[in-house]
Amino acid sequence: MINVGVLGASGRMGNAVIQALTTDSDAKLAAAIVRKNSSSYGKSATENEPVHFTSAEELQPDQVDVLIDFSLPEALTENLKLAEQYQLPIVICTTGLNDEQKKRLAQAAETVPVLYASNTSIGIALLEQLVGLSSAALPDADIEIFEAHHRHKKDGPSGTAITLGQAAAKGREQRWEEVNDGVRTDGVRSEKGIGFSVMRAADIVGEHQVTLAVDGERVEIGHRVSNRKIFAEGAIRAAKWLKEQAPGLFSLQDTLNLQDILQRLLKR
Repeated sequence: MINVGVLGASGRMGNAVIQALTTDSDAKLAAAIVRKNSSSYGKSATENEPVHFTSAEELQPDQVDVLIDFSLPEALTENLKLAEQYQLPIVICTTGLNDEQKKRLAQAAETVPVLYASNTSIGIALLEQLVGLSSAALPDADIEIFEAHHRHKKDGPSGTAITLGQAAAKGREQRWEEVNDGVRTDGVRSEKGIGFSVMRAADIVGEHQVTLAVDGERVEIGHRVSNRKIFAEGAIRAAKWLKEQAPGLFSLQDTLNLQDILQRLLKR
């Protein structure tokens, strides 16, 4: 049994992780961390567990074994400091990180295990690999990425969509900065460019589709989520794996051993 601390515990995904932990046989909620000015501060985090929403300053040594962070990007620096202070593995699930924040992840990974996942769905981890393979196999295809999320999502394209675009560029051995067309507004393609379209509506949990098109045919690879429980369970699974790792920067693919599986299949 591992003790999990959830950062950003009062948000949609923080709550989803807390609920998933109530039925997990190998992990339990040990700390639900929010800011002191949060309306949830001091309240009970679950109906059946004696855990209340508390601040990071109140975390006790040895209270948790691993952290799961679903907070906002502006909280990243403080959350990484917390992980470094207590030498805790941390799963970062926050999207919309800038280049400086990603450098900070790498810095923290020198002393604690860090797993960064813009999306904690196992299906997305697989999709990323399929996109890279398809892009390499269809080097002349036009690539477009569509993503849809709920009306309250603040960043776009989503972190997952960008990750898929980067996987496509990597498959073709291209520099992402040179082929990223961003969200299309005028409809004009650059040569070899990878463009995005974005939908924000109602309570859509998450949809992503990558299209690789050549004259006469196209390949469409997609993924849809209808319940946030999928992301919560994926984050908990990642936390269990990360607890056993040495310091370093990891991805969800590392937990699934997909690289070795693909290499084995391609040798047949």
